[in-house]
Amino acid sequence: MKKHLPNAITCLNLFSGCLALYFAFQDQLVYSAYLVGIAAVLDFLDGMLARVLQAYSEIGKQLDSLADMVSFGVVPGVMVFMLLSKAGQPFLGVPASIIPFFGFLITIFSALRLAKFNIDTRQTTSFIGLPTPACTMFVASLPLILANGELIHYEIILNPLVLVPLTVLLSFLLVAELPLFALKFKNLRWQDNATRFIFLGISVILLALLNFAAIPLIIVLYILLSIIQKTSHAS
Repeated sequence: MKKHLPNAITCLNLFSGCLALYFAFQDQLVYSAYLVGIAAVLDFLDGMLARVLQAYSEIGKQLDSLADMVSFGVVPGVMVFMLLSKAGQPFLGVPASIIPFFGFLITIFSALRLAKFNIDTRQTTSFIGLPTPACTMFVASLPLILANGELIHYEIILNPLVLVPLTVLLSFLLVAELPLFALKFKNLRWQDNATRFIFLGISVILLALLNFAAIPLIIVLYILLSIIQKTSHAS
């Protein structure tokens, strides 16, 4: 029975992604964002349980990627599509009616990211390229910031001059040859987990100070600390 538990949680991740997709199409992006957060927690739990219970299986690996493709591939693409639809402005001569479809770049590159992950033996204890849940949390934070922010947030987030380049950047980071640490603790020793502890500590502070606006900063912090860690190890 216990060997099926991680897969059951993966299915709940998929269900959360389906609900998030439903609300995204209803233009209720705040609900969609919360469901993405639930999916991210479930995605973390299924992997943790698989390790604790030693319940690894090939079907579990494939199921996890398929669930992630919905929750962290299709959903963020639709969310960006809806945000760009709200903007309703042309971008570099491209008609406003075409601009929203740029959002699906994230969906395409998420699929490439997940396919690469499944065959890349280098990503057992760390990542190469931005993980799809991190990318999706960045995207999901945008409607939450809009819902809790001021007019200036509308001027920035719903500006195609910001949102389209951001979409292209996130898509690139998904498949970039960029080593990033994973939040997997083999022990709790400081010397083995300094970067992880620093990241978690600063993240908690940012969330306490900035609420949802902290999420994009936390993703940027994650990338910067990974680069610093890689540089320090190389030297």
